[in-house]
Amino acid sequence: MAPVGGTAVQDHVALAEIELCGELIIAASAAEERLSLQSIDEVLRVAEERADASGA
Repeated sequence: MAPVGGTAVQDHVALAEIELCGELIIAASAAEERLSLQSIDEVLRVAEERADASGA
């Protein structure tokens, strides 16, 4: 049960993961066939993350 005082703790990593899962579910439900690995990477913005990590 949540405390009555209204103290909410936010886990930003968990919230980001939930958002990505939601985007993946939406993409999968809109697709007529299984999503390819490339499509999944696009939805999860893998290339953008790699570019950010490499400093590009």
